[in-house]
Amino acid sequence: MSVWAVVPAYNEEERIAETVKALLTGANCQTVIVVDDGSRDQTAKIAAGAGALVLRQPRNGGKGLALARGVGEAMAAQEKLSAVLLADADLGASAANLGPLVEAVRDGFDLAIASFASRGGFGVAKGIAARGIAALTGCTFESPLSGQRALSARALPLVLSVPPGWGVEVAMTVRALRQGFGVVEVPLELSHRETKRDLAGFLHRGRQCWGIVATLIALAREGAGKPREGWAG
Repeated sequence: MSVWAVVPAYNEEERIAETVKALLTGANCQTVIVVDDGSRDQTAKIAAGAGALVLRQPRNGGKGLALARGVGEAMAAQEKLSAVLLADADLGASAANLGPLVEAVRDGFDLAIASFASRGGFGVAKGIAARGIAALTGCTFESPLSGQRALSARALPLVLSVPPGWGVEVAMTVRALRQGFGVVEVPLELSHRETKRDLAGFLHRGRQCWGIVATLIALAREGAGKPREGWAG
């Protein structure tokens, strides 16, 4: 059984090659799908040169849409998948450390989430996400917004209906627990580009917070009256 990786990428020409190579060699992925989300730079060309299967979106549609397309491609390939890794494009060489997520899935979990320290930002979005997930499911997470995840074959449809932009990780986690899937956080040593504390960074965080809040509201309405069935390890 094989392991595939799906990497959504938008203007990541500086790090995408290193990320792809780390997934292929260090994380032992058989195939890495890079979904170029309407990049204006050389992300697609560089990713292909590093050994990735590249899917190009006609315009920037958001992380959720990119992930859904990549996972849909993996499912359509009809390979016997033991797990699919979701990885951010800016992990660089540290993407080689994602192997334990796959092992957690092989050990019986359906969704394994990388927990790692983030040095940027003020933690507002993370706090909103953590409190929202706890209120909706009764489970707490150290890294509720981590995009580094591994899913079992039966959990892959979770990715096909996530929000198009922000809120992807929150929706994935809440729906996994509601469907009775086992979810676990795995502490890993990872690094990525941090959001700067400038005007662009503040605007980025504002959009992120609003997307998370909107997702939580939608999940609350969606799950009204549903039992909390999942379990977190």
